[in-house]
Amino acid sequence: MTSDTPENNSLDPEDWDSFRAQAHTLLDACLDHLQHARDQPWQPVPQPVRDSYALPDTGTGTDTASLVAALRDTMLPYATGNTHPRFFGWVHGSGMAEGVLAEMVAATMNSNCGGRDHGMVYVERAVIDWTRRQMGFPDTASGVLVAGTSQATVIALGTARLRALGAGVRQTGNQDRRLIAYAGAGVHSATSKAIELLGIGNANLRLLPETGEGLDVEALRDQIARDRAQGGLPFALIGTAGSVNFGRYDNLNALADVAAAEQIWLHVDGAFGAWTRLADAPWRALSDGIGRADSIACDFHKWMYVPYDCGLVLIRNEAEHRAAFAARPSYLAPLGEGLAGGDPWYCDYGTDLSRGNRALKVWTAIRAHGAQNLGAAITANCRAAARMGALIEATPRLALAVPVVSNVVVFTADDTLDAAAQSDLNIYLAQKLQMTGEVVFSTTLADMPSGSGITCLRAAITNHRTAPDDIVRAIAAVADFRPSGPA
Repeated sequence: MTSDTPENNSLDPEDWDSFRAQAHTLLDACLDHLQHARDQPWQPVPQPVRDSYALPDTGTGTDTASLVAALRDTMLPYATGNTHPRFFGWVHGSGMAEGVLAEMVAATMNSNCGGRDHGMVYVERAVIDWTRRQMGFPDTASGVLVAGTSQATVIALGTARLRALGAGVRQTGNQDRRLIAYAGAGVHSATSKAIELLGIGNANLRLLPETGEGLDVEALRDQIARDRAQGGLPFALIGTAGSVNFGRYDNLNALADVAAAEQIWLHVDGAFGAWTRLADAPWRALSDGIGRADSIACDFHKWMYVPYDCGLVLIRNEAEHRAAFAARPSYLAPLGEGLAGGDPWYCDYGTDLSRGNRALKVWTAIRAHGAQNLGAAITANCRAAARMGALIEATPRLALAVPVVSNVVVFTADDTLDAAAQSDLNIYLAQKLQMTGEVVFSTTLADMPSGSGITCLRAAITNHRTAPDDIVRAIAAVADFRPSGPA
């Protein structure tokens, strides 16, 4: 290179034609993986493969063909396994083929969706507006896409704190005001984390008893009255639409009545359960009243089958939402026209200034399938859970821990054993069935007539690929393993 020749430090491919051919090879491998998801259960990562993930401290990189081979052969086979139709662990979304298209375009565009005037900002608005309408929120409500319900809960309760203490809380903090929040005992840990992060403290989160209709409303009223009498400031009530352990729903209309009477913020954790708004009867009614909330947190990457990660917080009062988070230094000042236009900017509604393009994969899923087909898939998951519950009740020794409400099934493999032996057996089965690739259950604690505090098998059915035969095979796998017992 001569001294008058500028250096070329571009990281673009030197040979675009070769890169294109390799990219097509990898795209085909990705689509094959999804097309044959039934043949791709979770499997442990062998040590040599783990070792191959190590990155060198120096070097000039590798050629595209070797890179594609590594992605295809050492990455694709060792995913979480949640694309498989018998993956029922935790509450994992399954993804959809259209997500590959959206993520490819999103990576190509490389948009920063914190603000400015460009197409993906308007796509995000379209996604938020669509969801707002599904949830019954007014057209003046605001929202922002986030990593998931955990982040959404921080934003929602941060806005609730501002309402309770005024805009000055951003400068002075909580000071000596003892804010108190209320939730059912089965509320997700995201709520306690948010309470901690906001400086309120877990001791000020009242976990109240639950009835067959969720949070005990009379216990709630009594606790609020006691806290007020002792100088506390009740500021937020957290309702649950689909509890993570058992799939239960609070009576959201009853909670909305209490929140209105007590003038406190009603937030709904609808991480997966909010999406019963798209389902058929009787499951749609589980989330009735959600439109009366001050805020909702939900995930698209769970029961809307969108690739990870993408959650949403909706807030009824846009002015309060913006007041809680807007912070625009001079270098980000809006200019009206040009790229610095496009107000409002999403960085003013959450914690992130730099934001990835989460909206496009949601928009693609909704455009590809529509509310009707997405709702039909959600309804089918609920029917599958009901079918699983019926099979458990019809199988000797298997027993439900709690009634099946929506898409979550919790059961024990042998209710003739004592509590400790049941727990040991269920843990053993969860591990063995995962290792064989037959089915993925997770576990949770439940109180049962045969013993309290039993670790049970748990299925959360959030996969559009799950067919009736998958339910039969899953329960048969439990029954077939049961006679041998723990090793």
